[in-house]
Amino acid sequence: MEKQAERVPCASGMRTTAAEFVARVTARNRLPLDYSVNSLRVVDFLVDGLRKGGADRDRVREPLLALGAYVGEVLVRRAGAVWVDLDETQRAYFAQPVGVRMPDGRVWNPLGKVLNRFESGTPEESLQTFYLTLHGRTRRRNAA
Repeated sequence: MEKQAERVPCASGMRTTAAEFVARVTARNRLPLDYSVNSLRVVDFLVDGLRKGGADRDRVREPLLALGAYVGEVLVRRAGAVWVDLDETQRAYFAQPVGVRMPDGRVWNPLGKVLNRFESGTPEESLQTFYLTLHGRTRRRNAA
């Protein structure tokens, strides 16, 4: 069987990746993935489920990417961030090709945060806590 080419994420495709993930997951389940800050608790739960299911990181690469896209999209819709393709230095630092730039200019790595949650599973890596303690966010934005 031929191995599928690994997809490299780009900033322009992240909103679509998140939307497709939400459509796929909510079609089968009644998960409250509404791009709210509270929905990040659901993402914590989903990531923990992948880890507890014994999956290795390579086997769940696509779902983790989709969850990272969702987390980033929450930052875009709720905190005033924009998706950006990372430059060479940022790619080396974050080990990811895309991130989000906050209104104050700071760049954050939602894909990496999801991977950290998957690998550690500790409360300190909570994605909801990540949002709530995030520097550089606007006070509140309506969903776009």
